[in-house]
Amino acid sequence: MTDTLPPCPECASSFTYQVDALLTCPECGHEWAPGSDDPSEEAGSGIRDSVGNLLQDGDTVTVIKSLKVKGASAPLKVGTKVRGIRLVAGDHDIDCTIPGFGKMGLKSQFVKKVQD
Repeated sequence: MTDTLPPCPECASSFTYQVDALLTCPECGHEWAPGSDDPSEEAGSGIRDSVGNLLQDGDTVTVIKSLKVKGASAPLKVGTKVRGIRLVAGDHDIDCTIPGFGKMGLKSQFVKKVQD
């Protein structure tokens, strides 16, 4: 390998590696796109899912982790498809309607965009 990867912008570790289009730090777990050294630049570019795909209103996503839902007798299971999401500002940045659960807010870190 002739080119060297940049150090992690979060912890300055030199042990970064590339996974698909993102660079990853094994020490702190930070992921970023090559060429965007400024973390504020990445944060201002929109809401991203757990693997870095840019989300838009109307997208279909799947849940990547079983989630406990307050007031529900059963958890929201891994692989549940959620259609027609709506992006909002706040901690739970996805508003959606999930069959069997109703309307709720999800965090983008627990979903993955379904590629059409």
